[in-house]
Amino acid sequence: MIYTDTRDRNVKVDFKTAVIKGMNPETGGLYIPSFFPKLDASILNKTSAPSFRNIAFEIARLYTDGEIPEPELNMIIADCYPFNAQVVPIDPVTYVLELFHGPTCAFKDFGARFMARMMSYFNRDEKEQLHILVATSGDTGSAVGSAFHKVPGLDVTILYPEGKISPLQEKQLSTFTDNVRALRVKGTFDDCQKLVKTAFTDAALRRKLRLSSANSINISRLLPQSFYYMYASLVVANRASHDSGIEHPSIIMSVPSGNFGNLTSGLIAREMGAPIKGFIAATNSNKTIPDWIATGSYEPRASVKTLSNAMDVGAPSNYERIQAMYNLDEVKKLFASYWLDDKGTSDAIHECKQKTGYVIDPHGAIGWKAWDDIRRNAMLNLVSGFPNDFNNPGLTPNIPDWANDVVDKKSVGIVLETAHPAKFGEIVKKATGSDPLLPDRLERVLSLPDRAIPMENNYETFRDWLVSNL
Repeated sequence: MIYTDTRDRNVKVDFKTAVIKGMNPETGGLYIPSFFPKLDASILNKTSAPSFRNIAFEIARLYTDGEIPEPELNMIIADCYPFNAQVVPIDPVTYVLELFHGPTCAFKDFGARFMARMMSYFNRDEKEQLHILVATSGDTGSAVGSAFHKVPGLDVTILYPEGKISPLQEKQLSTFTDNVRALRVKGTFDDCQKLVKTAFTDAALRRKLRLSSANSINISRLLPQSFYYMYASLVVANRASHDSGIEHPSIIMSVPSGNFGNLTSGLIAREMGAPIKGFIAATNSNKTIPDWIATGSYEPRASVKTLSNAMDVGAPSNYERIQAMYNLDEVKKLFASYWLDDKGTSDAIHECKQKTGYVIDPHGAIGWKAWDDIRRNAMLNLVSGFPNDFNNPGLTPNIPDWANDVVDKKSVGIVLETAHPAKFGEIVKKATGSDPLLPDRLERVLSLPDRAIPMENNYETFRDWLVSNL
């Protein structure tokens, strides 16, 4: 498999180069496969869905072909995923894809563990350490820290915005030891991300340090997230007619979206043959992508703090990959977009529990509310000529190709639940009246000491710290 660059399609590198470099330091572009291979029809057309690990292996081998022998890749996949993605029906046409069963209780465990093992595999013959820089708006940092902790030859520095993530998320970030540490930056997630991106394009710094990334800008974080889209869509395709009585329903994925890496992984799965008809890009007041879809103008902006902090991204990196894969007209045919403010998010957590009994986190709540509104009346209103103003919370006035499937009751939705609700216990309790159950692996971290290092939002200060301490 050859990988190219979102900013220069003449670039051609192998998987190892794309993984180790993270992004192209010459152009600042993101690596992307030169094409998306189709998964074998024998897997896509099975009368019962394959196992998650089988899906993971079959997809991964297409993107690592010729670089990792299949027996070793199989062992890597087994080591990555002692846990699974779980598809939970909460009403006849709605499924929740639970992605919080990994060690840090967030979807980013799926990508981070695969990425850590890829980097370790490709770095095994190197004498110098590979330094991983990662900016996080919530769960990425803890997933990366957990995945890379004590992995030989790799060193990790995590940047997170001070005061803009939940207390439990901060505990997960600030308590690492050994080869992983966290910097508490006086700024926003976008500031953290800018520091990291500037470091990657700093030629003098790269002569001193071998650098790579662990955000969804790294292709080895992005590709494995396609595993669970493929798996969930095949599971639902096999069972939906029994649950809802709808024969061959259109499957719509409702994706909580911040940096848009997760949704981009869904697009990759669809390109590979996953039976997904369309996507709902569900976000918060940081609605850069919904506004782009509504107006045709992409205008990155400073992020604002919300209850769904992992989506507090005003300049999503993976816009580049989406734009490299599709033009705006194609995006509009494939996407519906939807956003909520904080009141709407809190109300959605409450309403989800009241209607279904399911306790959901603030990010998943936006995804659930988006699907629930769209399948009940929001899409009908839109196609009937009564669009919502895109400046107001709700469905953005864009009619995707699958709109009539929803209106005609021929669709089902899969809502991605990207984090365990206990990671946002105070928000969930305020919305529902009760504390979500705290998994043991989260409870243990609460007693660990805080080791975060304060950092100014200044690139020269950050660069000097890297040179002095790594």
